Amino acid sequence: MSRVAIVTGAGRGIGRAIAEALAKAGFVVARVSLEAQPEAEVRTGGTGAYYSCDVSDIGAHAELLDRIVADLGEPECLVNNAGVTSLQRGDLLDLSPESYDRTLAINLRAGFFLTQAFARRRIAKSAAKSPGQPGSIVFIGSANAEIVGENRADYCISKAGVAMMAKLFAARLAAEGIAVFEVRPGVIRTAMTEPATAKYDALLAEGGIPMRRWGEPEDIGRTVAALASGAIPYATGIHIDVGGGLQLHRV
Repeated sequence: MSRVAIVTGAGRGIGRAIAEALAKAGFVVARVSLEAQPEAEVRTGGTGAYYSCDVSDIGAHAELLDRIVADLGEPECLVNNAGVTSLQRGDLLDLSPESYDRTLAINLRAGFFLTQAFARRRIAKSAAKSPGQPGSIVFIGSANAEIVGENRADYCISKAGVAMMAKLFAARLAAEGIAVFEVRPGVIRTAMTEPATAKYDALLAEGGIPMRRWGEPEDIGRTVAALASGAIPYATGIHIDVGGGLQLHRV
């Protein structure tokens, strides 16, 4: 039986890399994104399928899961990757309600309710679980769950919320055979970080990232694939920093 994984925000960047890595690990991947399908294609050898869906629309979650099950089978893995940053970086005293509400709606609220729907469905279908293949949920957080980024306050707040959300679901779902993890990317080369390229290049030059290189989406993809494949057994509710040591506090 094929192992099915869902990846939100799979149209580009980190989400695309996660989908590719999961496909290489043997998963059939449901790639969920707002982008048009040609842009969202990943090199999966024809496996999986693409689903256009706005995950911030809570009412669309049940239909999305039904479509995925009908096309691919019951999913055992959910990767909550879809996310946005502030509409405009700047002084947090100037942060607009529109930016705040948009960021939390996509980064936090959408992930919570999609995970809720996924978990309910998986628990209800527990009798059909494959032995040795427990379910898994991976939240893509951020180093900004702890590291302050004053010019994108709403983003930082949302990712701090994701960190707690992952722990809450881990505690609730452990006995159900569903492991929950959070992956915290550092400075990753994507369209989201492109506006701050000069800033991050300077950070690298100053030794602010101990491994002294930009992170690539593939770094996150391989990490998620390892977690979803069960490479870290007897663990749940943990976070993994994938930022070249950015999270290290040095004096």
